[in-house]
Amino acid sequence: MSPVAPGEGRRRTVTAVPTTWLAWSLLPATVLALLGGLVATWAGAGRAAELTWAAGTVAALVPSLVWVAAALRRGRVGVDLLAVLSLVGTLLVGEYLAGALIAVMVATGRALESAAERRASRDLRALSEHVPRTARRRVGDVADVVALDDVEVGDLLVVGPGEVVPVDGRIRTSAALLDESVVTGESVLVDRAVGESVRSGVVNAGGAFEVHADRIAADSTYAGLVRLAQEAGAESAPIVRLADRYAAWFVPLALAVAAAAWIVGGSAVRAVAVLVVATPCPLLLAAPVAIVSGLSRATKCGVVVRSGAALESLGRARTLVLDKTGTLTQGRPRVIDVATAPGWTPSEVVRLAASADQVSPHVLAAAIVAHARTNGMTLSVPSAVVEEPGRGVSAVVEGSLVRVGRRSAPPSASWTRSVAARALLDGATVVWVGRGGHQDSTDDEGDDVVGAILLRDPLRRDATRTLRRLRTAGLRRLVLLTGDRATPAREVGAMLGLDDVRAEQSPADKVAAVRAEREEAVTVMVGDGVNDAPALAAATVGVAMGSRGATAASEAADVVLTVDRLDRLADVMGIARRSRRLAVQSALVGMGLSLLAMAVAAVGLLPPAAGALLQEGIDVAVILNALRALRPGRPDTVTLPADAEALVHRFEAEHRDLADALPALRDAADLLADQGATPVALDALREADRVLTSRLLPHEHAEEAQLYPALTAPLGGTDATAPMTRAHVEIDRLARRLSTHLDLAAAAGELEHGQVDDLLATVYGLHALLRLHFAQEEEEYFALAQPMSDTPRQTDDATRAGRRDHQPRS
Repeated sequence: MSPVAPGEGRRRTVTAVPTTWLAWSLLPATVLALLGGLVATWAGAGRAAELTWAAGTVAALVPSLVWVAAALRRGRVGVDLLAVLSLVGTLLVGEYLAGALIAVMVATGRALESAAERRASRDLRALSEHVPRTARRRVGDVADVVALDDVEVGDLLVVGPGEVVPVDGRIRTSAALLDESVVTGESVLVDRAVGESVRSGVVNAGGAFEVHADRIAADSTYAGLVRLAQEAGAESAPIVRLADRYAAWFVPLALAVAAAAWIVGGSAVRAVAVLVVATPCPLLLAAPVAIVSGLSRATKCGVVVRSGAALESLGRARTLVLDKTGTLTQGRPRVIDVATAPGWTPSEVVRLAASADQVSPHVLAAAIVAHARTNGMTLSVPSAVVEEPGRGVSAVVEGSLVRVGRRSAPPSASWTRSVAARALLDGATVVWVGRGGHQDSTDDEGDDVVGAILLRDPLRRDATRTLRRLRTAGLRRLVLLTGDRATPAREVGAMLGLDDVRAEQSPADKVAAVRAEREEAVTVMVGDGVNDAPALAAATVGVAMGSRGATAASEAADVVLTVDRLDRLADVMGIARRSRRLAVQSALVGMGLSLLAMAVAAVGLLPPAAGALLQEGIDVAVILNALRALRPGRPDTVTLPADAEALVHRFEAEHRDLADALPALRDAADLLADQGATPVALDALREADRVLTSRLLPHEHAEEAQLYPALTAPLGGTDATAPMTRAHVEIDRLARRLSTHLDLAAAAGELEHGQVDDLLATVYGLHALLRLHFAQEEEEYFALAQPMSDTPRQTDDATRAGRRDHQPRS
C-alpha cells in the first residue's frame, strides 16, 4: 500500500481561476499602462498615450481570452465574456482610454479573486504518514522485517506495542488492546480476543501480539480509507463563482442592448459604450472584495477558510453533519462519578487511585490525576509501581498495595452491580480501585475493591448553544455520524436535539451518508480525526477541529478551527452569510446602476470614455459597500464586561470544587434505600446535609447576590436569569426539608417509618435538580466567558496515540 502521492488528495481543481503569478502581475502592468498614458497626454504626446493605453488593453485582453475559452469549454458563459467584448470594442473604435480603464478593472478583479481562491494543500499528508512501510513477518522462531507490499495472505505478522497493524487479519496468539480511533473515530480502547478480526491502520495499545494476514496491504481497510479520500475529492465539482451565476442572465441582456444600440442607432461607438458600462465590474470587484473581507474576519476569529468559494458555500449551507468524538465532545475522558464500597468516601478512593496513577502515561490515568489535583487532593508518592499491559497499575501507596484499572471479572460485591449498570447507561468506562493482596499475583482476587471511578468523554460546554445559533443562522438539518456505539450516540443526539443520529459508522459509511446529504442540500461536515478526512472531502464544505495538530482532517478540510472551541463554527457561519449577503447586495446594486447607464449609452448620451469613468464611480460605491464585510455585524453572542467575566470564572471554579457534593447526595440516598434507616445511612445523610449547608447553599446564595445581577445588563434583563433564580428557591426548599427530617430524627432518636419515603424523594429530587441546575448554568452562563487560555491544546493524534503506547489499560 503506497502512500498518497503529493497532490492526489486534492479535492477540486478550480480551472476558472488563473495562477497567482499571472493575476498579480497583470494588475501592475495595466495600472502602469493607464498612468503612462495619462502622463503622455499631459506631456502633449497624444499618439504615445494611445499606444500605451492600447498596450494595457491588449495585456488584459490576451489572458481574458484564455479564461473565456476555458469557461466556454465547460459550457459556461461567465462575466469575462463582456470584458473581452468591451476590450476588443474599444480597440476597434479607437477608444483606447476606455480600454485601459476596463483593463485595470479586469486585472483588479482577477487579483482579488485569486487572493480569495488560494487554498492550502489537499494531499492528506497525515493519511500517508500513518501508513506503515514495513511489517515483521514471522517464519518459525524468526521474525524478519519485510516491505509491506511483500506481505501475502496467510503470513504470520508480529505487531509490537505502539505499532500500526499493517494489514487486515485475525489475532493469532494473545488478546490485543487496540486504539481504533484512526478508523472508527472512537477514542475508547477496544479489547480483541484471540480469533477476532483486526483492521489495518489501528494502533496496538497493549502488549505484542501476532496477526494472521487475511488480505494483502492494497486490499486492506486503511488502503481503502486512503482511496475513499481520493475518490471523494475527485468527484467534487468546482464551486461556481457567485459572479458567474449572475452573469447567466446579465451577459445576454447586455449583448442584446449593445446590438440594439448598433442596429437602431447605426453607430458601433454606441454599442461599445454600452459594453463599456456593462462591463460587470460590480461582479468582478465587489463580490471578491466582500468574500476576501469575510476571510479576513474569519481569521481574526481563529478560523482559517481556505478559499473564497468555500466561504460562499458556507453561506448557503442548509445541512450540518457532525462527528462526535472530539467535535461535539471534548475528545478526552473526564471523571463523571465515583462509586465507593461501604465505609469509603469518593475523595479517599480518588486520592488512592491518583496516587498510584501519577507515573502512568495512560490517558485514563491522566484524567484521574487531573481530577484529584483539580479538587485539591494531596497525593502520596507511590513505590514499586508496575503497569501491566491492558490491565492497569499496581503500586504501594502509604504502605498498602493499590490496584487501579480493569478487572478480569467484575467484582462480586453487591454495590458493584449498580456501578456496572450505571456505566452501561451512561456510556462510561469503569476503572476499579482495589487495596490489598500481593503485588506478584496475576489476579485481583486477593484485594478488596474499595471503589470505582467512572469516566466519560463529556459534551463540549458550548455544543448546545452553538447548535442553537447554527439553526438560527439558517441550518435546517443537523446529523450526527459516529463510529461510537448506538447508546452513547443516541444520548448525545437527544441532549443536543439533532435531527438524525447514525452510530457505528465506518469511514465508508460516513462518506456515503455525506454524499446522500449533499444531493439534497449544500452540506457542511465537521470532524477532527484521520477517519473523518474522506467525509470532509466528500462534503460541500469540510470543517476540521484543527487545534490538535496537523491531522488528515485539517488537511482535507476547507475550513479549519484553529482554537478548540465549537462556537467558532457558528461565528464563521455568521461571517459567511453576512459576506455573501453583502456580495450579492453589492453585485445587484452595481448591475442595476449599470443597466441605467446602458440605457443612457444606447441612445448616444454617454461616450465610451465617460462611460468607463462612470463605471469606475459605480465600482467605488459597490466596493465600499462590500468592504462592510470587514466590520463585525450585529452580534448574536453576548459580550461580558470584565467584572462580569471575572465573576463567571470565579463561580465556574466553585462549580468544579463542588463536583464531589452531588455524588454524596445520591450515595446517601442509595444507602437509605438499600439499608433502611440504619446509623450508617443516617451518618451519610448528615454528611450530605453538612456539605449542603456549609458549601453548596452559600455558593448558590452568592450566585444570586453577585453573579446574576452582573449578568442582567449583558443579557438584556432579568428574564434570562429568572429560571435559575426559581431553581435556587426550589434547592433551598428541598435542603430545608432534608435538614428538618434530620432534626426530627435526632429528636426522636431514629427516623420514623413514614419519613423514609419522603426523605428518599427529597434527596433524590435534590440531587437531580442540582445536576440539572449545574448543567444549565454551565451551558447558559459559563460558556459566555472566554476560556482562561485560548491557547490551542497541543494534544494531537500522534501524542494521544503515544500515550496509549505505554502499556495502557482498558
